[in-house]
Amino acid sequence: ESLHEIQKQVNDLWQNLLYPVIRGNDTDGMIYATCEMKPSSKIDADKPQVIGQVLFKQYYSYGRLEAIFYLDGFPLDNNQSSRAIHIHELGDLSNGCDSTGGHYNPFRVNHPRHPGDFGNFLPKEGKIRKYKPNLSATIFGPYSIVGRSVVIHEQEDDMGKGNNKASLENGNAGKRLACCVIGISNKNFWEEKLPEVMDKKKR
Repeated sequence: ESLHEIQKQVNDLWQNLLYPVIRGNDTDGMIYATCEMKPSSKIDADKPQVIGQVLFKQYYSYGRLEAIFYLDGFPLDNNQSSRAIHIHELGDLSNGCDSTGGHYNPFRVNHPRHPGDFGNFLPKEGKIRKYKPNLSATIFGPYSIVGRSVVIHEQEDDMGKGNNKASLENGNAGKRLACCVIGISNKNFWEEKLPEVMDKKKR
């Protein structure tokens, strides 16, 4: 019990050092982050050239992470497979998306239980427009995803059911099509994109 208490105190200290947020500021305790998606410099020219944004929002310091996936550049035909999207360990794009490391896995567990294993997204008419609440990743504290990367893969995530080592590491999701580095942002972009994503969901 005392160990849990110490862990909580250390976590609170981290949060206050990294993200000192005062209630009543213009975001009223809500923190926003954005990731500007670009095609990997290492993919072939005939592969999808994916662009767009992944946007995050979380209430400081105990809210659940929410995300908007607003992506373009997939093939226009609707017979394609879903695409896997994950958070990777490094925000290093020096060698395209290949230098972002493996999945962000701070608790050393098997895929698909990493905090940034977002699953599969099926593009429609060349686009992904998706809102996801209650994600297990976080913007705050020692396990923050800020400064790490979001990677879109060429193939579908097998969700750890592929009966091989790679399945438990990355879901056999294939090559990295596009990636971006997560950074803190203002709320404007989120508020601009959310109505379109929610409207698409209703239709």
